[in-house]
Amino acid sequence: MTPTAVRVRRRRRAGSVAALATAALLVLVPFLWMVSLAFTPEEDAFGSVSLIPHHPTTANFTTAFTDADLDRALMNSAVVTAVAVLANCLGAVAAGYAFARLPFKGSTPLFYVLVSTAAIPVSVTLIPLFLMAKSMPLAGGNNLAGEGGTGLLDSLGGVVLPYLVLPMNIFLSRQFFSTADPDLAEAARMDGAGEWRIFWRIYLPLARPLVAVVAIFSFTAVWDDFLWPLVVSTSQETQTVQLALARFLGSGNVQYGPLMAGAVLVTLPVLAVFLFNQRAFISGLTEGSVKG
Repeated sequence: MTPTAVRVRRRRRAGSVAALATAALLVLVPFLWMVSLAFTPEEDAFGSVSLIPHHPTTANFTTAFTDADLDRALMNSAVVTAVAVLANCLGAVAAGYAFARLPFKGSTPLFYVLVSTAAIPVSVTLIPLFLMAKSMPLAGGNNLAGEGGTGLLDSLGGVVLPYLVLPMNIFLSRQFFSTADPDLAEAARMDGAGEWRIFWRIYLPLARPLVAVVAIFSFTAVWDDFLWPLVVSTSQETQTVQLALARFLGSGNVQYGPLMAGAVLVTLPVLAVFLFNQRAFISGLTEGSVKG
């Protein structure tokens, strides 16, 4: 390689590093400012431009729990998210495996129709989902025909309903299992293993990176959603963390320190889930989870 080519390569690398550093700075500064305000006394919230509070305090977190009822909201979001993640890691992954390894008549058109629903805006499906939740049989005082009560409205079951199986997770699972070695299944069938045992004992352990991707996508989709919980929840007993922060913000007396403290508490689980599954997540993206 000539000296000129080396200099050009170094300049390009320096330009790439500078661009990435700028992008990282743009992302990190708002987050750092949020953390700073969370530990800044309310009376000093906008009296200084320093990212390091002069008199740090944890009182804002106490206020966030008491005034915004954040403890109940965190518990509700944790329950809803755990159910959705478990349902997707089992149901969506199993459905993707069936589409990939157990084709049936019409499975390909059905798969594409299913995946195409991911492109439908959430606002378009709000009314049908609301009616489904309200007419759920034997729930909320409803009879077997889904009449006479409120169904799953204003309940955690109603909040989790649209997230039980996400179409994009089925797509990722199908693409992953399409690249899996079919000889493993043939060898297991020759030994007398059934399809469920083949999936559970052979392919699912190999799909740990996929499961990590599905878990992260499901977690972030459910934990960060605001619109559907706003529609289906009418009381503080079933509100999620996003609703709790929105109601706290719209209470008329905005306390920015406690608000930022609540935002920090809501953000931490997402960061923890990603960091805990980071290696498996990256492995899942590079081993075929998003290949066509």
